[in-house]
Amino acid sequence: MAALAVLGAGAWGTALAVALAGRHEVTLWARDATQSISLSSARRNARYLAEIVLPDALRVESALERALSGAQLLIAATPVAGLRDLLGRLRGGKVPLVWLCKGFEQESAALPHEIVAAAGIRAPSGALSGPSFALEVARGLPCALTLASADAAFAASAAAQLHGGRLRVYHSDDVVGVEIGGAVKNVLAIAAGICDGLGLGQNARAALVTRGLAELARLGVALGGRAETVMGLTGAGDLILTATGDLSRNRRVGLELARGKPLQTIIAELGHVAEGVHSAHATLKRARSCAVEMPIAAAVDAVLEARLTPQQAVELLLAREPRPEG
Repeated sequence: MAALAVLGAGAWGTALAVALAGRHEVTLWARDATQSISLSSARRNARYLAEIVLPDALRVESALERALSGAQLLIAATPVAGLRDLLGRLRGGKVPLVWLCKGFEQESAALPHEIVAAAGIRAPSGALSGPSFALEVARGLPCALTLASADAAFAASAAAQLHGGRLRVYHSDDVVGVEIGGAVKNVLAIAAGICDGLGLGQNARAALVTRGLAELARLGVALGGRAETVMGLTGAGDLILTATGDLSRNRRVGLELARGKPLQTIIAELGHVAEGVHSAHATLKRARSCAVEMPIAAAVDAVLEARLTPQQAVELLLAREPRPEG
């Protein structure tokens, strides 16, 4: 049994804390003191996972210093937009760190591991990613994830620490490949939602997901990832789940865009972060920097920025010249 601190009480952070609380000493840090009091007293996360009861063994803290005290592994569960600020509060960090966020930082187009490197984190660190709806994990349903770190020994040991019960945790040294899958699949899930919202059929959705995976792979390899990683849990697996599952926030954004709802209204009604909205433009920025063509991601970006309607974006993709598959 290890002492773990989950830093961030959103849906995924709460779900993972619940899943790990039976096997480890887990502290869940909620930055908002009011939310922390609510979590402690009601033993539920009313905003994100209202139907899940928090285990008695799960400790909730609003003071970061108390949450960090004695922790042997830190799990950063903020959105990408909050990661840099959290790392700054860790003051360089000497405790091993794993992050859960998926996506690109909006302004810098940096991946999470690049943000971690810039923060000067000295301890071993890595990304935990894969097909994982928070609600299912919190319910104790089976889930398989991958923990990736440039330090292969840390990846293996941290994966072994988190592995158990209904969580299967594999390990990898391909951080870029793992993170690219988690970032780009959110953008492609918006495209899949648009496809379904327009009633284009299952044939179209299968084609979209397959060609989207090809875009994801091209970018991953260009940035230094491995093609086989893209075909694993954190690439193909996460894309399939997010593009087709009813619990997918990014897919829901696409569905509502196809129905004509304004983006700001969709985001307000969602109540959760949909990382694909923030990652679409950054995805294209990184793709252009290494001359990678990503027409589906570009179409999503155009729709999000209201330069094209969903219907116009579809017609533009269908009008592209045929070419060899790959």
